[in-house]
Amino acid sequence: MPKNNRLELNTIFPVLPLRNTVIPPNIITPLLVGRKASVQAVEKAFLEDKKLVCIAQKVDYDNDFEPKSAELFRVGTLCTILQIFRLPDNNIRLLVEGNQRAVVTRYSRKKTHLSAYVDIIDKTIDSPGRENEALYRTFRKIFMEYLRLSKHIPEEAILTLNEVKQPDEFFYFVLANINADIKIKQKLLELESLEDSIAFALAFLQDEIEILKLETRIDDKVKKKISKLQRDYYLTEQLKIIQRELGIGGDVNQDLLDFKRKIEEFNLSDEARKKANEEFKRLSYNSQHSQEYAVIHTYLSWVLDIPWEEPDATKQIDIAEAKGILDRDHYGLNKIKERIIEYLAVLKMTDNVKGQIICFVGPPGVGKTSLGKSIAEATDRKFVRLSLGGVRDEAEIRGHRKTYVGAMPGTIIQSMKKAGEKNPLIMMDEIDKMSRDFRGDPASALLEVLDPEQNFNFRDHYLDFGYDLSQVMFITTANTLSSIPQPLIDRMEIIRLPGYTMFDKLSIAKEHLIPKLFKQYNINEELELSFTDKAIETIIGSYTREAGVRELERQLTHIIRKSIKEYYELPESKRTKKKVSNKIGIKEVAKYLGVPKHLYSEVNREDSVGIVTGLAWTQYGGETLQIEAVKMKGKGEIKLTGKLGETMKESAQAAHTYCRINAKEYNIPEDFSKELDLHLHMPEGAIPKDGPSAGVGIVTAFTSTLSGLKVKADLAMTGEITLSGAVLPIGGLEEKIIAAKRSGITNIIIPSKNEPELSEIGSKIKEGINFILVNKISEVLDFALIK
Repeated sequence: MPKNNRLELNTIFPVLPLRNTVIPPNIITPLLVGRKASVQAVEKAFLEDKKLVCIAQKVDYDNDFEPKSAELFRVGTLCTILQIFRLPDNNIRLLVEGNQRAVVTRYSRKKTHLSAYVDIIDKTIDSPGRENEALYRTFRKIFMEYLRLSKHIPEEAILTLNEVKQPDEFFYFVLANINADIKIKQKLLELESLEDSIAFALAFLQDEIEILKLETRIDDKVKKKISKLQRDYYLTEQLKIIQRELGIGGDVNQDLLDFKRKIEEFNLSDEARKKANEEFKRLSYNSQHSQEYAVIHTYLSWVLDIPWEEPDATKQIDIAEAKGILDRDHYGLNKIKERIIEYLAVLKMTDNVKGQIICFVGPPGVGKTSLGKSIAEATDRKFVRLSLGGVRDEAEIRGHRKTYVGAMPGTIIQSMKKAGEKNPLIMMDEIDKMSRDFRGDPASALLEVLDPEQNFNFRDHYLDFGYDLSQVMFITTANTLSSIPQPLIDRMEIIRLPGYTMFDKLSIAKEHLIPKLFKQYNINEELELSFTDKAIETIIGSYTREAGVRELERQLTHIIRKSIKEYYELPESKRTKKKVSNKIGIKEVAKYLGVPKHLYSEVNREDSVGIVTGLAWTQYGGETLQIEAVKMKGKGEIKLTGKLGETMKESAQAAHTYCRINAKEYNIPEDFSKELDLHLHMPEGAIPKDGPSAGVGIVTAFTSTLSGLKVKADLAMTGEITLSGAVLPIGGLEEKIIAAKRSGITNIIIPSKNEPELSEIGSKIKEGINFILVNKISEVLDFALIK
């Protein structure tokens, strides 16, 4: 039968809280006491019977922090103070001996220190039996094995172990000498049954022995490695002496050993390995202080820092997951997403990107770069972005030859080093903004990079050997194709990203931008902010002028910052009483953003003579273009104003000629070219305008002003003209339709040859628009002029 050895019940003693320490019975322990209440508890105990209860804290606070009773465990040890020594800094050094387990029944806070009412209870011991005897022997054997493997227990403690005979004494010795967390030691102290305590400690020791064995094996391996390093060091020092005796110079250092190891271990191509070995041989015969040593050292560092190892098995592309990533990061762009999913599906089928080089073309802010990031995430590739804007030197792509001072590899090899793997996704932004000068043509250098028939052996001038780029996924971006050389365009698949409509921008703001900004600025924690649809539409229409959403995000951020500032200007009583709400409407937009910064080109709302609404493409997307023509007495001259480009001036000359040829048909005086001057003007003269697609609009304006026939107001047109009267196709159709829709126009004249493009334009963009398809200028005039 178990028995409880109750020595004393409900006795009060001073309490000494211990940080990260458990004192078992029968163990002598030194302590340093510095906290004020703890010092007073020690002094109280020392002046009375030298007894105090030592109890561990649940949390290891700083020395100066006095723990509360709730922050102490309920089981500790009744200890006797053997020695006390006061230090000059008012701290006390103690030597205490643990007597018996003390179970706290309740704590009592005195004026100067903490005391506790405790029951003094030894661990329960079952009656002796075979099982308990076997458990005790196993425990002793396992602990001896633990001592053999452990390094932190002093030999003096091991010698005293032979004198410990009783199971409870042996258990407390183990508790004092195991390297365990405070919570484990406290659990061992708290268990009432000695047999349960030994079983718990036995399981802990067996786990620790396995860890110590593993540490021992690791130490052995490290020692063997150190021995090899010592051997290498010895041989290296010998080689230094031999070289100095032979007069060939050159110190062998750790860098040389690293270079040699990497050249042997890395999966270099045959050409690269041969080149690296040649340079390594030259390096080993040069002094570390020579200029050539630094050049060769840098070269070898570059060669061995770029990725050579074949990539691990690539992630199996999940098409559904890829669609989810694209939908998460980008609103709309359904045709673009569909094309990207096709691209990923082919990649999944063939695991080969050969011939799959994409170029995203579109205005700024429509998501070209972020689409590249989404593709990199979907294919589990490293994403590296490099900007080609303003690059004029071919060496920036191919690098300089290493004989030049300060030579480095080109941006392609630098990007490979940055990626650290052979199959990254490299996004080349602003490929249309490269230029050329006397230093070479960087666009021509890119031909080898982007040509799948050549890039398996790309030759950087600095490296001077072929490097395989065939596993790299290249994606380029541009705002326009007009400045990209045709041979470079021929190597890329063009995917156009049009500007966003008002509806698209409203949805992007509500579903993406505003939630992102609210999260960024911790909105709706104390300040409850919301935007009405009308407010967002006002910001889009009057405070931004872009095809993308960058400026829209800036304006939303501006309003949020102003709202936060106003919130903190409120009296604290209003802020703390309840959550402050601020609903942003049209009035609040005007208040925070001031006078509208952008007004889209106004269109004529009444049928008028000589006034036509044209459609133009700009780097900001589509725009309506007001074309005005007037006649006056003169000598048949044409005056052009509005900062028109050369192409638009040629369109005006062609329109003038067409009117002369067909004057009779539209009741135009046949001698107008001798007696009348024409003035063609396009408002917003500070903005350059150019392009052939205003040709039909100019013809209509001239014909209207010369014949006196009015032009329908609810009408916009675009198309290039010829002298024979043909209407030729134009580009940027989707952006131009968006501009017309934004201005409330419902009738658009477009060339018939652009009809196939209509099927690729989203239904939301075409909704409510009547398209008039024309082949001849006469068809334009028949529809546009009111007879």
